Amino acid sequence: MFNEIKRSIEWGHDTLTLETGKIARQADASVIATYGETSVMAAVVFEKKPKEGFDFFPLTVHYQEKYYAAGKIPGGFFKREARPTEKETLTSRLIDRPIRPLFVPGFKHETQVICTVLSHDLENDPDVVAMIAASAALTLSGAPFLGPIGCARVGFVDGDYILNPAVEDMQGLRNNPEQRLDLVVAGTKDAVMMVESEAYELSEAEMLGAVKFGHDQMQPVIDMILDLAGEAAKEPFDFQSPDYSDLYAKVQAAGEEAMRAAFAITDKQERTAAVSAARETVKAALSEEELEDKNLGSAMKKLESSVVRGDILKTGKRIDGRDLSTVRPIVAEAGLLPRTHGSALFTRGETQGLVVTTLGTGDDEQIIDALHGESRSNFMLHYNFPPYSVGEAGRMMGPGRREIGHGKLAWRALQAVLPAATDFPYTIRVVSEITESNGSSSMASVCGGSLSMMDAGVPLKAPVAGVAMGLILEGSDFAVLTDILGDEDHLGDMDFKVAGTENGITSLQMDIKVAGITPSIMEQALAQAKDGRLHILNEMGKALAEGRNEFSAHAPRIETMNVPTDKIREVIGSGGKVIREIVETSGAKVDINDDGVIKIASPNAEAIEKARGMIHAIVAEPEVGEIYTGKVVKIMDFGAFVNFFGKRDGLVHVSQMSNERVGHPKDVVQEGQDVKVKLMGFDDRGKVRLSMKVVDQSTGKEITESEEA
Repeated sequence: MFNEIKRSIEWGHDTLTLETGKIARQADASVIATYGETSVMAAVVFEKKPKEGFDFFPLTVHYQEKYYAAGKIPGGFFKREARPTEKETLTSRLIDRPIRPLFVPGFKHETQVICTVLSHDLENDPDVVAMIAASAALTLSGAPFLGPIGCARVGFVDGDYILNPAVEDMQGLRNNPEQRLDLVVAGTKDAVMMVESEAYELSEAEMLGAVKFGHDQMQPVIDMILDLAGEAAKEPFDFQSPDYSDLYAKVQAAGEEAMRAAFAITDKQERTAAVSAARETVKAALSEEELEDKNLGSAMKKLESSVVRGDILKTGKRIDGRDLSTVRPIVAEAGLLPRTHGSALFTRGETQGLVVTTLGTGDDEQIIDALHGESRSNFMLHYNFPPYSVGEAGRMMGPGRREIGHGKLAWRALQAVLPAATDFPYTIRVVSEITESNGSSSMASVCGGSLSMMDAGVPLKAPVAGVAMGLILEGSDFAVLTDILGDEDHLGDMDFKVAGTENGITSLQMDIKVAGITPSIMEQALAQAKDGRLHILNEMGKALAEGRNEFSAHAPRIETMNVPTDKIREVIGSGGKVIREIVETSGAKVDINDDGVIKIASPNAEAIEKARGMIHAIVAEPEVGEIYTGKVVKIMDFGAFVNFFGKRDGLVHVSQMSNERVGHPKDVVQEGQDVKVKLMGFDDRGKVRLSMKVVDQSTGKEITESEEA
């Protein structure tokens, strides 16, 4: 019934297996990739007729994690997988980016890739496995895909690169000082197509070495996919790239001069209007039949690309008049908003980000429910891209894939310089509002985020800046561009984002729109990016050279104290009664964890001290020989019980009330009376022994033997 075909190799620390022919046979291709005990199924379907009127390739990639894969039931009331998690969205983008450029130009058939995590061993991350499965399925499907691609995750420990480190090793690099890199690289046999990473101030040489290492290590995977395809691939789909050379010649003749004049305008809004006018000039010169040609959009884009790319390669001058390595003018400001905890406005050319930092307590940490288990994050970065930032009126919706991806890139760049949670017990939320955009808004979020946190008083290890690099590649001629514009990104061959400190790289993201780039081009891009990054850091330093020493008056103050773990129950009380009383009485927020670490938060220092005192009274132990002020709470025939330390009571025996004979305790004390007592010790049953007669009741000082005499 099944024509099942399998291939396996030993790869890194585990076995990688690809299998097809048994499950999801009505898809154009379906492959299950298994690494260790992590299995991901990728199913590919593409329509056999093109989408009319599309001037882009309608490819969608969906990566989905099923909780049953790890033997879990989803949390919450709904109890089923709902909207994509951040991890699912980011992995969908991760798979899309290297495969999209490898489809034959002109292919406009709707194509869908669905990757489903079927099993997760909690050791091998499914994202790399999913990308391999998707590559294999596309290679088998018969679609005009110029793959396959391979993929690998790379770690960096003690100067050595590690292939596919375990999930546990990569969880929260901030908490794992040995692991300095989490890098995912994808590529073809000959070239790198995509890089995504977070790092701890690695040098350019170390990052380049990691990329090369990953590309070398993925080669056996590519060979295995080709071997599988030799037996299981379908006949190639009959598709030829459309020939619109005649139409392009007419478009070029009618509009090249106007298009060249339009791209000579440096202001973005004026240039956009002039480009639109040039398009109308072209359309006016075409026949009705040519206007209805479905390749007209492609011909127009080719003309724009030819003008922009050709001028850069010939003259070394860019759209806005800059040379290849100059960064646009920068204005950085900090402390703009009066009520926020920290704020910054970072403007680079026509790209601008208003970035705001908010400090919170442990109650504000993000709870993440994932396949590998529940975790908490005390650092969040959210990126917003409203339509007015590009001069448009558009729908306002929740964050899309782009917003989530750009926010995560900025998060990766900044998390490497955050202080340890034990040193800075705050939850940090950074929000980047992109108020203007003309290229590299994610890197503006990095720069503004660094300044904003410094303005809030977050003790960063070092400021972080980011810059986006571009590439124009025509045969053997190429130009690497520093700080690219939106048009240079749209019409260029590479989007290469590098962020870091003066000492090294903290994040690198690379997307290639051609069939990969050589190591020498990447090396030049990294060197040029370092110069740009250092220039931007210098400009940022003019606004704020180091973090502020004081918090905003509106930010919470958090202080920590430690209590013995056997005292945690006493601080919390039955049903939380005691800790609620502390919060209500002091006005401070109190949070205690299982290790006995207590965080006390309030904008008011007096509230913090009051809460600290109440907690200290609960957990501290009275010291023998110390003198305390207590209150008589009960009188018996044999003495009086005095509450002298927090909620601790002790007995003052009638013989310890006075140096003179006492007939009855009521002759000396009354209930509610304040008295001075000395802790004499504890009896055999652990009960407290107090004395009043050795303490001067008026001064609170101990009476010496000579004074008694």
